[in-house]
Amino acid sequence: MGSGRRMHCAIVRACLLILILFLTLQVFVGILAPGTPRFSEDGVVFTIISIENSWKPKESPIAQSGTGQDTKTWGPEFLEGEHGDAAEYLPHLYQDENENMTRTEEVSNHIELQPWAGGQPSFKAEVDRFLAYITTPQVHCNKALTAGEVREKQVAASTWAICLEAWFLPRVPPKPCVVYSFSMDQKDGLFVSRMAAEGCEVHHFDPSSPSAHSQQESHAHHHRTWLDWREQKPGRRKNNPMKLKTIMQFLGHKKVEYVQADLESAEWKVLENVLLDGTISLIYQLILTVHLGWAGFEVAGAEEEVIRFWYSLLWKLQSVGFQLHHSFRGSGQTVLRHSLTNASSTYTLCWVNTRWS
Repeated sequence: MGSGRRMHCAIVRACLLILILFLTLQVFVGILAPGTPRFSEDGVVFTIISIENSWKPKESPIAQSGTGQDTKTWGPEFLEGEHGDAAEYLPHLYQDENENMTRTEEVSNHIELQPWAGGQPSFKAEVDRFLAYITTPQVHCNKALTAGEVREKQVAASTWAICLEAWFLPRVPPKPCVVYSFSMDQKDGLFVSRMAAEGCEVHHFDPSSPSAHSQQESHAHHHRTWLDWREQKPGRRKNNPMKLKTIMQFLGHKKVEYVQADLESAEWKVLENVLLDGTISLIYQLILTVHLGWAGFEVAGAEEEVIRFWYSLLWKLQSVGFQLHHSFRGSGQTVLRHSLTNASSTYTLCWVNTRWS
């Protein structure tokens, strides 16, 4: 019995020693393993180990789709495919706000709203102020470049106009003007061909069109990437929409002399983005088609609130140095589903950056 009792005590001591070693090992693992220790309500200790995502986009030269081009490349390739369903890139390509988008450089997160036009919410007062603002030029250009020719003094009938007052388009290298044009279904064909004829380096963005383009546009660099106001996760689609700032970085442009954009009602959020992140200061002249038939992508609120937001965006644009020099009234007579005889559903607005350097 004495030897049996001694053996029993030895077994108990061995078990206690193993238990102590096991607990000690757990403590060392909790200290040395990468991650953040978390404690649950019942006192159980656990550790979360995170793994960094080391994925990086592949870089390669942009493929030129036009004819008559040399082999010069202009920067890393966008996430573009040679073929695809054009309908995939129509305006519904903009994702809902509740999707998990990656947001970066937020210098400021909102546009300061201007006071109510009539001192209190009023649809009529907001419409009247907004329409007066977008139809009244703030600076006069005696000489302008239009779709057909350089016109003196009179450009009112032109859809778009480039102000040539005190500055002329350079026609020779090494520093040609840079032009970005965003439009679906090649509606910007005249603008693209006109600016290319002036010797500018023209980049045409149209995700709805195949790689084949008209002969008039053969001297432009064509991209099926589209413009967005958010950074999207890489690989969501063949042709990821990008912020203007990101597009400029991909193409290696520190400034862009002329930006023309018809964004099918995404213009308000895109304009907000370039104002907030400062990209707007890198543009000399902006030609923007605004759509008034509905609030636009991710713009919400009562009707008078929507128009006040639109007006506040344009007021912010003016505050950073942009002056309206040309306004063209488009088709339709609907503003936020209201039929108004003194208004149009679309306007093409042309601004010049008076602080350009």
